[in-house]
Amino acid sequence: MAESTLWWLLAGGLIALELLTGTFYLLMLSLGVAGAAIAAHLGASVTVQLVVAAVLGGGFVVAWRSYKKHQPPALPAGANRDVNLDIGETLHIDAWNEDGTSTAKYRGALWNVSLRTGAASSPGPHRIVEVVGSRLVVEKL
Repeated sequence: MAESTLWWLLAGGLIALELLTGTFYLLMLSLGVAGAAIAAHLGASVTVQLVVAAVLGGGFVVAWRSYKKHQPPALPAGANRDVNLDIGETLHIDAWNEDGTSTAKYRGALWNVSLRTGAASSPGPHRIVEVVGSRLVVEKL
């Protein structure tokens, strides 16, 4: 069996293992192994193939880690528009209770509403910033 075939089988095995574990870093390592397979196709020695696999795989892992470190953290599900389509929608609050809560008609039903921490309670249009159970957390527009 050709050396390149072994490298391609190893790359496929790493991808299958990534699908089972959900570890994105295994995909980065499989890119390094694919680079070694290409080096084998080009006639490189086994030593060069190993170095290519190590350098590419390690380089992709370091690059991905650096990229992820500089990304903002994901919002919790209750405040993430990608998870909950109510985030960012507007509703009208007629009056606030003394404890900073209210009820509002939204999507055909009455919802419990509370203010975002530090926001002033005044009637009018508000934007939904978070959904906590069956309670909408809003801020003034």
